[in-house]
Amino acid sequence: MSESSRGEKAPSVSGEDEVVDLCRDLIRIDTSNYGDHSGPGERKAAEYVAEKLAEVGLEPKIFESHQGRASTVARIEGEDPSKPALLIHGHTDVVPANAQDWTHHPFSGEIADGCVWGRGAVDMKDMDAMTLAVVRDRLRSGRKPPRDIVLAFLADEEAGGTYGARYLVDQHPDLFEGVTEAIGEVGGFSFTVNENLRLYLVETAQKGMHWMRLTVDGTAGHGSMTNTDNAITELCEAVGRLGRHNWPIRVTKTVRSFLDELSDALGTELDPENMDETLAKLGGIAKMVGATLKNSAAPTMLGAGYKVNVIPGQATAHVDGRFLPGYEQEFLADLDRLLGPRVQREDVHADKALETDFDGKLVDAMQSALKAEDPIARAVPYMLSGGTDAKSFDDLGIRCFGFAPLQLPPELDFAGMFHGVDERVPVDGLKFGVRVLDRFIDAS
Repeated sequence: MSESSRGEKAPSVSGEDEVVDLCRDLIRIDTSNYGDHSGPGERKAAEYVAEKLAEVGLEPKIFESHQGRASTVARIEGEDPSKPALLIHGHTDVVPANAQDWTHHPFSGEIADGCVWGRGAVDMKDMDAMTLAVVRDRLRSGRKPPRDIVLAFLADEEAGGTYGARYLVDQHPDLFEGVTEAIGEVGGFSFTVNENLRLYLVETAQKGMHWMRLTVDGTAGHGSMTNTDNAITELCEAVGRLGRHNWPIRVTKTVRSFLDELSDALGTELDPENMDETLAKLGGIAKMVGATLKNSAAPTMLGAGYKVNVIPGQATAHVDGRFLPGYEQEFLADLDRLLGPRVQREDVHADKALETDFDGKLVDAMQSALKAEDPIARAVPYMLSGGTDAKSFDDLGIRCFGFAPLQLPPELDFAGMFHGVDERVPVDGLKFGVRVLDRFIDAS
């Protein structure tokens, strides 16, 4: 055993020292997920992660659910293996990016203006890099966590996790033996209220999803003739009703807690029934929070026809539907009413909503770790409008939180970074995240 692994000598490279390079390396590996198997896949990223973990003495395993669709899992033995284990999970796939739209190439990992730029910088190769940096630092210096930690770097999250988290939960549940709690993406980021208070939003709930294909069958015919059974017309009218619908406000437990915390922080009441006024006070997180007050259904794709003078016999559309915890049946009933009897709908991918309480030792560990690195920090619960791999891990009875800590400059449109152009993460934010995660592991 080396001096470093016994903890007798400080490692030459710390987690803070290498987190930026780890993030850049991961961004440079194109893992674009097009929702099928046409992309490059995650195998190269899985091998990179496995190599970095093996370098510090772990025995990672790579699981390939389909050619190229690979995830990496490893387990770190804690000081007391009899304690319930903690899962730290992240995904290595990213949504596609068009390089022509970007200031810096999306797969360059360039550093500019104090940030690391590239697809995945916040969703979520930043957390992958922070996790690797912390784990490597701790293992080099011989610092065991208080309990076992399972690390999972996953494929396919951006398309619902079928070939990543869902595959592992269904086919290899033994990997998560003893795990009771988990942290993952889209939580722990800061929202600066004033010079005396910075809120860190911890995800305790997320909307469920119904990604749907809508189909209308009509009568095919010549484009020059009168046709009162045009599938395109019928579908477009239904999609228009759906896209313009003002869904009713439904304030869930998590959103109520968040609004109460924020009202206290701002010194003013936030009324969920007055959406415009409430969101105007939320700055850069308004987009993220606004979507958690209602169910939603966004038309995203249309398809029909093959020639300008031929009326097709069928038209299709795709819709991204999201529902609040406890409101799935209301959502589906409203959906069918809006679409009408002519429109057939089928799920392309569906998954449940999640919600857990904002309490317990793990939450206390988040708060103490944040406070130690940022004296004006206050952790608060919030709901994510999208979904994560937590949906799969919940099936194993694992209590999941979104906690990928980042201290952000107030002017950065963090919500706009997700799936957006010019995605980037502050260098200082990455280093802050390493320090917080390290403290969190000790306290959890």
